[in-house]
Amino acid sequence: MKQTAFEKSIDPASQKMLEKAENEGIETAWDRYEKQLPQCSFGQLGICCRNCNMGPCRIDPFGEGAEKGICGATADIIVARNLLRMIAAGAAAHSDHARDAVLTFKKMTEGEAGSYGIKDKTKLFSLASEYGISLEGKSHEEVAGELASALLAEFGKQEGPIQYTRRAPEARLRLWTSLGIEPRGVDREIVECMHRTHIGVDNDATHILLHGLRTSLSDGWGGSMIATEIQDVLFGTPEPKKSTVNLGVLSHDKVNVIIHGHEPILSEMIVQAAEDPELLELAKEKGAAGINVAGICCTGNETLMRHGTPIVGNFLQQELAVVTGAVEAMIVDVQCIMPALGNLTGCYHTKFISTSPKADFPGTVRMEFHEERAYDTAREIVRTAVENFPNRNIEKVNIPEEKQECMVGFSAEAILKALGGSPAPLIDAIAGGAVKGIGAVVGCNNVKVQHNYGHVNLVKELIKNNVLVVTTGCNAIACAEAGLLVPEAAAQAGDGLKGVCEALGIPPVLHMGSCVDISRILVLASAIAKSLGVDISDLPAAGAAPEWMSEKAVSIGAYVVSSGVFTVLGTVPPVLGSQAVTALLTKGLDNVIGASFAVEPDPFKAANLMLEHIEGKRKALGLN
Repeated sequence: MKQTAFEKSIDPASQKMLEKAENEGIETAWDRYEKQLPQCSFGQLGICCRNCNMGPCRIDPFGEGAEKGICGATADIIVARNLLRMIAAGAAAHSDHARDAVLTFKKMTEGEAGSYGIKDKTKLFSLASEYGISLEGKSHEEVAGELASALLAEFGKQEGPIQYTRRAPEARLRLWTSLGIEPRGVDREIVECMHRTHIGVDNDATHILLHGLRTSLSDGWGGSMIATEIQDVLFGTPEPKKSTVNLGVLSHDKVNVIIHGHEPILSEMIVQAAEDPELLELAKEKGAAGINVAGICCTGNETLMRHGTPIVGNFLQQELAVVTGAVEAMIVDVQCIMPALGNLTGCYHTKFISTSPKADFPGTVRMEFHEERAYDTAREIVRTAVENFPNRNIEKVNIPEEKQECMVGFSAEAILKALGGSPAPLIDAIAGGAVKGIGAVVGCNNVKVQHNYGHVNLVKELIKNNVLVVTTGCNAIACAEAGLLVPEAAAQAGDGLKGVCEALGIPPVLHMGSCVDISRILVLASAIAKSLGVDISDLPAAGAAPEWMSEKAVSIGAYVVSSGVFTVLGTVPPVLGSQAVTALLTKGLDNVIGASFAVEPDPFKAANLMLEHIEGKRKALGLN
């Protein structure tokens, strides 16, 4: 049965654009989802295999057909192998992002990327000291060059440890070592995933999944953390600032330029180019009042928290932004970009501009981006958008009024600074019961869930029960659209959390950045655990991904659990075809790494699971 716009999204701006799309005969992700129904049940259960050309093979979940693949692989083996390949892809996505950031950093130190510089020298020196790089008698550029080489070595390293795993509490490090899952080089772990899942290699489900945990750790404490740290050095470590979010940030009288994807190397230059006097003058000549840059997904989150650049929306709003008819250019790099944008932009005047050498899409204008010509390329891209402004069809323009203020930019450093330099005040608030614990809520949108419903209702339930929420990615955008990222949202929190937020002038939900910035949450959790002299798994903390959909989310979930944080998934992963794998992920891992997964689509029930876990950890620490 066809869903109404109100059933598809809880966001009023999105509902309006969904109705406009239907009236104009425009296809969206929800329409394509309905055409896929019923979805393949074998795929949903994770019991189909096409890893060799004897297949594809599938296991009958009812035991009436094939119980093994042609090679003899059971449901347990097939499900575990498929999950490991998802982790490998997710870790590769984050880690390739990190590598590109480090390569840009290295080119900057060699004078080949003159558009970039060092924005956070304090962090540069701090990172250098972690790698044992001497600062004495060296210029900033020399220190940066040595750091760039050290960071690049983390990818090709054949033996561990990855340096940033040293940030974890000693108890967690000992556990990883004892289990043999301490990550070695980032690339080595990902390559080994592909080798192990080749026909005839690793055929023990537990053994396969343990390597999945090790690979995910090379993401969370390797690739993602490297990306976060080096981007802070290049572009500045975020500090709290205010901005606006939702489709209403688009302008009726300015050139609207949307940056979408995940890597801020280009988007930083786009933000600068949009302020270029020559381009602003050109915009006026074309009849525009100026140039308005706004973001979608994590590229948007990156510029939002460093520059206050407004956010148009999260993953499922990328098509709706174009449907407004007011977007001159949709500029994309990599990850979470729908290829459907090509056909969609063809229905409007929007230029769909792809910039990454790694990613192209149907119907794009190719304007490949290279660091050597960073600012010049950004100017060319923005100029293309400006020159497209006169082509806007006023009859097709309908920008929703909805937009919401938000406070963002809560890096781990900013949070500790707000607390006076150490986590002690937060620990005191937790010990005293004003704050029950911390909830980390992250992840994508998924058309299987009413847009933003899982995100917003889970977070509201947590703060109502005095749980301080930290958030990244599409969840952060959903919370911003719902008005949860402003200090006034403390009115929706329990009395204890409300008092803490009012005393510090902060929201009850703290925006910590993009998907790779979940590494910031790990750093914060480690700082709290070390202050208490315990492991991360002992903290009154829990994680959730209410609307996850991507392979990156699988890697994230695995490294968060491997770091000791109980995590609730709001959409069902493709593992239910194996009772052994399901039991290991939801129960068995507790006895191995001190944390596990739960699956609960209902956000209110998911919140209760998190609250029960937090209360249990409080009791174990003697805090009740």
